Amino acid sequence: MTASRRSFLGAALALPAFARAATPWPVRPLHLIVVYPPGGVSDTMARTLADPLAQALGVPVVVENRGGAGGALGMEVLARAAPDGYTIAFSAISPLTLQPLLAGGPRDLLNAVTPIASVMNTPVLVVGTPAFEGHSFADLIAQARAHPGAVRWATSGVATSGHMVLAQTRLQSGVDITHVPYQGGGPQINDALGGQFEVLSTNLASAQLQYIASGRLKALAVGAPARLDALPQVPTLAELGYPQANIGSLFGLFAPAGTPPEVVQRLNAEVGRLLVDGAVAARLRESHNLPGGGTSQAFAQQIAGERRRNQILMKRSGGVLE
Repeated sequence: MTASRRSFLGAALALPAFARAATPWPVRPLHLIVVYPPGGVSDTMARTLADPLAQALGVPVVVENRGGAGGALGMEVLARAAPDGYTIAFSAISPLTLQPLLAGGPRDLLNAVTPIASVMNTPVLVVGTPAFEGHSFADLIAQARAHPGAVRWATSGVATSGHMVLAQTRLQSGVDITHVPYQGGGPQINDALGGQFEVLSTNLASAQLQYIASGRLKALAVGAPARLDALPQVPTLAELGYPQANIGSLFGLFAPAGTPPEVVQRLNAEVGRLLVDGAVAARLRESHNLPGGGTSQAFAQQIAGERRRNQILMKRSGGVLE
């Protein structure tokens, strides 16, 4: 073998397997797993994203709902898929940052998947119901301190973002507030309007804004990076002195661990462009969600930070979320 031939062979072997294969990507449809049931905001957003992403990539993007276990079921399906860039998932970060920390929780998939891009942050709104006699978040804390356990705070379920806002508020303030967990958002809104409890934390939606505008609910605080255009008078929990409780629901795209970095970077770039203009950006504005964006590394850092905060919370609470 000549020296030049040996040099060429050595250089080729030094390349990543993806590059050595010299196979263009993508050449066939992508499979997009939505880890939630059909019909919700996250499902709608994922499907809104699928069509322009398909146009950008030049191949179809086939959406499949694999709901269950708060998103853990669909993420498990993703983790078991081939890391070839043809299977991705749309999910909140909670299956990676919270659920594995719970007693009897799902398998820890933090190292089994690769973050691609953050897509949206759904703010968490804290509202007072007709049963709440105060007017502000400070009034809520004062009432809870004066009457331990008397203030009832409803959420859409254990280990949801709204529950984490409550848990961090209790931890930081030291007050005793009774958690009232629901199974989903519909029944809790009806009971909130009926004054079945004093406080509700829920993902922001148009219906809640209408109830606030009509005076049926009182906006006390919001979990978001900054005040919302839709509610400019409502402070964030960070402004109120509760930075650890300033939590939203962060959603993004993920791939199986081992997916070629070139594929991750391409998907990240395409998603970043779609979040700035077009149907995806318009849908985010209409649904009052905040656009994501940034590098895949920045998204991974957000996930790691949220997981650290949850680990501290679980340790201080004795490993039990109530």
